[in-house]
Amino acid sequence: MTTVVHHAGSAFSLARKVRGFVRRVPVWTWRLLMRIVGASERARFNREPLTEVDYVHDINYVGDSHPAHQLDVLTPALDRRDGRAGEGKSLPVFVYFHGGGWTSGDKAALTKYCANQAVGGMVVVNVNYRQPPRFHMGHVLQDANAALAWVSANIQDYGGDPECVVLGGDSAGGQIAALLTAATFRPELASHYSLQPAVDGRHLKGLVQHCSVVDFSVFFESGFVLSLNFVRMLLPSAGTAGGRIRGRIFTRKALEGLKAEAGFVSPIEWLNAQFPPVFLTTSERDFFYKANVNFIDRLQEHAVPVDALIYLWANANTEHTWQQDYRYPESQEVYRRLHAFVRSVSQRPTTQIPHHT
Repeated sequence: MTTVVHHAGSAFSLARKVRGFVRRVPVWTWRLLMRIVGASERARFNREPLTEVDYVHDINYVGDSHPAHQLDVLTPALDRRDGRAGEGKSLPVFVYFHGGGWTSGDKAALTKYCANQAVGGMVVVNVNYRQPPRFHMGHVLQDANAALAWVSANIQDYGGDPECVVLGGDSAGGQIAALLTAATFRPELASHYSLQPAVDGRHLKGLVQHCSVVDFSVFFESGFVLSLNFVRMLLPSAGTAGGRIRGRIFTRKALEGLKAEAGFVSPIEWLNAQFPPVFLTTSERDFFYKANVNFIDRLQEHAVPVDALIYLWANANTEHTWQQDYRYPESQEVYRRLHAFVRSVSQRPTTQIPHHT
């Protein structure tokens, strides 16, 4: 089901005109911008913390001393108090990866977003991970998979059901969640990253995508907002050394090679009929709007159930990753739909899906 939300208003706002001048933002500029807005973003998104939720912060899910290997667990406080979780009525588990262009961001900015999902009747796991350009996509997926291994081994202690897991994320975090989902069902992709999926495909019930980077073909289109070095820094063969990306000019041969390699970080290239149901939210104001529309079309080609919520440009509150800001009515609608999605997929019968070894 795809819902396109119309709203009265001008489609020719100043923001739309200004965006036309923003093209090919380099990696270093993005990182500087994210560093500047990071603290204020965390404060703005986390005002008036929800008291209906229990919070456990900064659990090291690998068992090492790396500061990126931390996650938070948020649970509905009522379920912890009345003993329902202890009576075999475990809750669905929603594992979330934050965005930030892969190079930036932190789980702390998503605390209230995750709390809003916990009050909807689920255990939420909010995950940090190592970031490029010092690390590449192989490292990121290893971390995401390690977080799922921790969930499988420990989430019952928090009232969660390890056999009812939904993955999700926004922007780059959505790409991580989608690519890890694909690796669960596509052995050749898992092999490419030397991954042994930590969650049985039968227990992966759904995927949530907010303004996600799910189709890397858009990076190669003329005038796209982010530079091609965002793609190159994710690849093990990208020519990174000491965290620095070498070179800015792409020859035609190098460009074709980069397109081919980008297929291994582009979730849309790895869909099949085994994919779990997807809940996707985007808007015409989203930098990755076209990528998300392409993803919906490809999911439908594979007969994968998809529930999409799309806002048009006139909805001023729907800039890229608006879902994090709980104050917007558009965000509240996302939360309502997300809760319904998780309830629905958690009740779906388990299908026999081969779990590769």
